[in-house]
Amino acid sequence: MSASLYCKNYPVPAVNKKEALRFAFCAQADAEVELLFDSCMREMAPCLSCKVCYAEFPVNLKGNLIYLGFTCVESADLAKNLAGCERIVLFAATVGAGVDRLIAKYSRVSPAKAHMLQALGSERVESLCDVFCEEIAKNAAEHGFSVRPRFSPGYGDLELALQTQIFQTLDIKRNLGVSLNESLLMFPSKSVTAIVGLKKI
Repeated sequence: MSASLYCKNYPVPAVNKKEALRFAFCAQADAEVELLFDSCMREMAPCLSCKVCYAEFPVNLKGNLIYLGFTCVESADLAKNLAGCERIVLFAATVGAGVDRLIAKYSRVSPAKAHMLQALGSERVESLCDVFCEEIAKNAAEHGFSVRPRFSPGYGDLELALQTQIFQTLDIKRNLGVSLNESLLMFPSKSVTAIVGLKKI
């Protein structure tokens, strides 16, 4: 991998039902919840559009000051996550705007369905991130690197303001159709930006 920008379409990943129900705050699923879950999955499936864009950069740490290749940030939590890393993969992922449209459709007529769709949308984009990070880990291992857990703006003390630089660097609006509002929230909402550290084995 190089500092070049890459964009990929992905097949819809396998569903982690347990994780989706966790997002829905359902410790156990009774028959009614199971029916709702299945109904939401069927309706959401054709709306999903799984895309990722990413680039690799060198990283240099000086205490809590982190030179990420595309910008410089100060974060004790990210510095801890990236300790010993030589490079990072910066990425953005989305499952598209269809999920948001479904949630909006049901928000007034069926709050329960809207709630389950919210949970499923969160699980869908997290599963997409997992698939991408597994791919990065496999590629990294072939080049003598291990990967650190992904770390997103807003985690710990890493300021959400980093989103602005990430959007500019990956040209996310053009490449993924994801926009950033004045509150630094993404639309479609089921989208993620993150940093993955690469550490020499």
